[in-house]
Amino acid sequence: MNIKTLKDIPPWQWPKNAGRIILDALRKDQADVSDRLLAAELAEDSTVINDELAEALLSILTNPGEPNGLRGQAAISLGPALEYADVDGFEDPDDVPITEPLFRKIQKTLHKLYMDAQTPKEVRRLVLEASVRAPEKWHKNAVAAAYRSEDKDWKLTAVFCMQFIRGFDKQILESLKSQNADIHYHAVCAAGNWGIDAAWPHIAALVTSEETEKELLLAAIEAAVFIRPQKASEILRPLLHSGDEDIVATVHESLAMAGELPEYEEDYDEDPEIFH
Repeated sequence: MNIKTLKDIPPWQWPKNAGRIILDALRKDQADVSDRLLAAELAEDSTVINDELAEALLSILTNPGEPNGLRGQAAISLGPALEYADVDGFEDPDDVPITEPLFRKIQKTLHKLYMDAQTPKEVRRLVLEASVRAPEKWHKNAVAAAYRSEDKDWKLTAVFCMQFIRGFDKQILESLKSQNADIHYHAVCAAGNWGIDAAWPHIAALVTSEETEKELLLAAIEAAVFIRPQKASEILRPLLHSGDEDIVATVHESLAMAGELPEYEEDYDEDPEIFH
C-alpha cells in the first residue's frame, strides 16, 4: 500500500501501518512533491498523529529548503494536535496524541517562525493559523495586526483565527459584510463559535435563503444553534426534510447538540433518508 491508496480510504479503515506509510513518504526528500504534500495532509488525522509524525512535520516546516506549499501544509497539519492537547490537557497522556514537551516545542517553534520576517508570507500566514488552535498571549496582537493589513490574504488569515481567539466581535461582524467569499465564510464560523447575538439576523438570513451556497449554508446552520438555539430550531427544522443528505445531517447534529431536536426525530440513525 502507498500514500495515494490511503487517500481513497476513510481514516478509520486505514491499516495499522498507515502512520509508517505517511512517515516514510514525508521523509523521502527526493520523492514527488505531490506525494509528500499528500502525506502532510494525511498526517494531521487523529488516527495516526503522534510525536514521530509531528516531529517530521516540524522538520519540514523549519527547513527553508522545502517548498513553501509543503511547509505551509506541515504547519496546518500540526494544528489539530495542538488543539487536542490544549483542550484535553496532559492529565491522562493516553487522551492526547502528542507529549507535553513536544507540544511546548511546537508552540515555541511556531511563534519563532511567525516573528521571523524572513519566513515567507505563505508559510507565515499558515503558521499563525495553525498556532491559534492552542491560543497564547501573543496571538491577539498578531491577529489584530493581520486584520489591519491591506493585504486580503492576511485579512483572511485574521478572520480565520478569530474563530479561536476571543475579543474580536466587532471585526467579525464587519467581516460578515465582506464581499470576499472566504472571509465571509470564516466570519460566519467565528460568529457561531463565540455566539455573537448581533450576528443573528445575518445568520438567519443565510439559513432561510434558497440562494445561499451549500458550504456557507452548512456553516450558517452550525452557527445558528450557538447563537439562538430556540430560534434556530424554528428555522432549521424545515431543512430536516431537505433532499440534500449533508444538509439534513448537519441540521440534525446541530439541533441535537443544542438539545432542540424534536422528540419524533430522536431515533434518527444518521440515515437522512428517513426524513425524506
